[in-house]
Amino acid sequence: MIAIIDYGVGNIFSLVHSFRRIGADITLTGDRKEIEAADKIILPGVGAFADAAQKLKDTGLGSLVKEQAAEGKPLLGICLGMQMLFERSMEYGEHQGLGLIEGSVVSMEPVVPEGYKVPQIGWNALHFPKGRPKSEIFKNIGEGDYVYFVHSYYGTDCDSSVIATTDYGAELTAAVQKDNVYGLQFHPEKSGDVGLDILRAFCEM
Repeated sequence: MIAIIDYGVGNIFSLVHSFRRIGADITLTGDRKEIEAADKIILPGVGAFADAAQKLKDTGLGSLVKEQAAEGKPLLGICLGMQMLFERSMEYGEHQGLGLIEGSVVSMEPVVPEGYKVPQIGWNALHFPKGRPKSEIFKNIGEGDYVYFVHSYYGTDCDSSVIATTDYGAELTAAVQKDNVYGLQFHPEKSGDVGLDILRAFCEM
């Protein structure tokens, strides 16, 4: 069973629908016992980093996520949920993340060329780092496949964890992994068949 953590951040209907579409056994929950009983965990999120971090802290779910990851349970952060995995975010001040992925979350504006809109909204290709084995979460998809992004901030100083990038006038982190902890900056639930194939791979871990 996969637990999608409900901590009051964002509309996750499409994520729930996507998992059900591929036949996954899922539950949407903020209950500690259900999360502990799950085989895998999804940390979703949209919106502001500081607000999400505070809600994880207030509910006690942030420490629970860290405990479960430390025990080796597969954990997938999506969009803001991926950013929450990092050590810190510089979105409107400096805010502490979960520290499961080394690095920081910073604004795209200083690195993308003039004329590129921020936030980045739309379809963009994934590229896998050369010289490294492809991550298991991407086993069902190929180099250059397109996924759907909505973001203004991205992960940096995380080279050892990067498993996919995307080109938006500059090379931006699209996905990260450290052992059993995975993060996707894009929305697999809005990325058509490619996104479903990524979710299938996570379910099969």
